[in-house]
Amino acid sequence: MLIFHDPHCIEYCAPGHPERPARIVRTVPVLKERHPKWDWRKPAPATQEQLLRAHSPQHIELIKNPRGDFDLDTPAYPKIYDYAIRSAGAGTEVSRAALAGQRAFALMRPPGHHSTRDQAMGFCYFSNIAIAALDALENGAKRVAIWDFDAHHGNGTENIVAGNERIRFASIHQFPAYPGTGAKSFANIDNYPVALQTPRQEHVDICKSALDKLVEFKPDLILVSAGFDAYARDPLVQMTLEQEDFAGFGEWLRKIDVPVGAILEGGYSDDLPELIDTFLSAWTG
Repeated sequence: MLIFHDPHCIEYCAPGHPERPARIVRTVPVLKERHPKWDWRKPAPATQEQLLRAHSPQHIELIKNPRGDFDLDTPAYPKIYDYAIRSAGAGTEVSRAALAGQRAFALMRPPGHHSTRDQAMGFCYFSNIAIAALDALENGAKRVAIWDFDAHHGNGTENIVAGNERIRFASIHQFPAYPGTGAKSFANIDNYPVALQTPRQEHVDICKSALDKLVEFKPDLILVSAGFDAYARDPLVQMTLEQEDFAGFGEWLRKIDVPVGAILEGGYSDDLPELIDTFLSAWTG
C-alpha cells in the first residue's frame, strides 16, 4: 500500500471546526505502527495544468487570493491555496500509482468532493477526485469510474464530471442532508440518496449495487472518494454503518480486477483512525 501524505496538511485549523488536524494527526501513527512495510510518500503539489482541467482560472485565483471566507463552513485560512494544491496533488499521485498497478491512498486534508468548478464549499477548495480522474484520462486511462461512499453528496465532483462520457460517477449519501443535492441520477451520474437511519444492511447493499454498476462501465481505473462519516457514531449525519462495513468495502475493492486508488474525504468521529485502518487493511488483504 502506498500512502501519499504531507505532514504540513495539519498546519491550518479553526477552533471547533469538525474538519480538524486531529483527523490526520491521530491516524498517521496508527497506520505506521500497524503497517511498518507500507510505503509513505510526500506528494508533489498539483500543477496549474492539472487544476485547470477541473476548475476555472477565476476559481483558482480566488483560492490563491481570497476576499474573505468562502462560506460558513469553508474559511479562508492563511496559505489555504498551498495546502489545497498539495491535497489535490496527492490525488493525482494516487491515480497515477493505481494505473501503474499499485494500491494507493491519499491521507490528506483539505477534502475535495464538494468543491465545484467555480465554488469552494463544504470544507473543500479544489476537487481532488475530479482532478485525479481527469489527470488519469490524460495519462492512459480511457474510462474512469468514481465511487463516493462519503455520507454527503459529492456535488462538486458531479458538477465537474457531468456529461463527460469517459467518466461514471456514483454517490451514495444521506438525503436530506448537506448540501441538499443528489436526489436524482442523470447522464453519467448515478445518485443514491439514502434516508436518515436507513437500516445498515440496506445501506451496504446500495453501496455494493453502486460499485457493481461502475464495474459494468468497464473502467480502466476506479477512484474512491473514501469518506467515513456514514459511520453510526459520526457527529454530522444520522447513518448506520459500523466499522466492519468499511472492511467490507475494502474487500470488495480487493476482489475487483481493475486498478483502484482512494482519497480521504470526510469522517469526523473519534474512531476515524480505526475506520481508515480497517478499510485499508481489508483492501490490501
